[in-house]
Amino acid sequence: MTTGPLDIAILLPCYNEAATIADVVHRFREALPSARVFVYDNNSTDGTALKAMLAGAHVVRERRQGKGHVVRRMFADIDADIYVMADGDGTYSPADAEELIRTLLTEGADMVVGTRRGVLADAGRQGHAAGNRLFNLLYRAIFGRGFTDIFSGYRAFSRRFVKSFPAVSAGFEIETEMSVHASRLKLPVSEIELHYGRRPEGSQSKLSTFTDGRKILWMFAMLMKETRPFAFFGIISGTIMAASVAFMLPVLAEYFQTGYVSRVPTWILSMALMMVSLLIFTAGLILDSVSRGRNEQLRLHYMSLPRISDRDTADLLLRPADEGSRTVDAA
Repeated sequence: MTTGPLDIAILLPCYNEAATIADVVHRFREALPSARVFVYDNNSTDGTALKAMLAGAHVVRERRQGKGHVVRRMFADIDADIYVMADGDGTYSPADAEELIRTLLTEGADMVVGTRRGVLADAGRQGHAAGNRLFNLLYRAIFGRGFTDIFSGYRAFSRRFVKSFPAVSAGFEIETEMSVHASRLKLPVSEIELHYGRRPEGSQSKLSTFTDGRKILWMFAMLMKETRPFAFFGIISGTIMAASVAFMLPVLAEYFQTGYVSRVPTWILSMALMMVSLLIFTAGLILDSVSRGRNEQLRLHYMSLPRISDRDTADLLLRPADEGSRTVDAA
């Protein structure tokens, strides 16, 4: 159990954010003077690392390209009691970090997500807005209704969450993996609606609507396979079985009418598809048991990590919450 003042780490993954990173670091240092600010530079070519260092941040370079690689390195390298992760592009307000931390402590949550006010109406590009709507709906259909903005990059975490999170994603789909991890282990999480700003002049978005959308869709499929294998393989099995029945019915109709089977290859194909369908269904049953065992192991590891004590929570003095922030349904 933690004793003494809480150690807060600000995590800023960056790629070519020279236009904004110095201001972001300064504002986080003003908002949380006792926190340590870490900037992990992901092969920037515009002087991002130097500007972050001059602004007072601890700068580390991660050579493997992709936000997922950066987050995995951050979570492995940094020891703290509370972690606040934001983007280096200035779209999230550092002043809101206090409210994220306050909610993490008062609600005993392991992750607090700063949902982006108005992001579905205007995400910079209509393709991004449509993608946000689609993927949030898809997430709720597959993994449950615990989150309303799975792509928000402004989050606060407990040490329990950070050190139990496997982080296998490579790119921008890392936020989706975080949400699935919390849903999978049924961790206490909260959401707060916060202002989401636009990038300033000279700052370029790194998102690609179709490329990143394809990667996120693939990640959805992989996470469903790992966390809900019975449903995943059940869908595949049902699809193949439907094809088998479609090939089978005309052959059976002919047999019952004439007593003969003239389309033997079609019958063999339908029976082969039926066997494949049953094998996939059986695999889903077995993998579902394996997945439950893995969930138990992850949960036990999470429970073995120390939580923030009530004394530490009381000792951390934060200013009253700003007007305009509101708590939405927790997971």
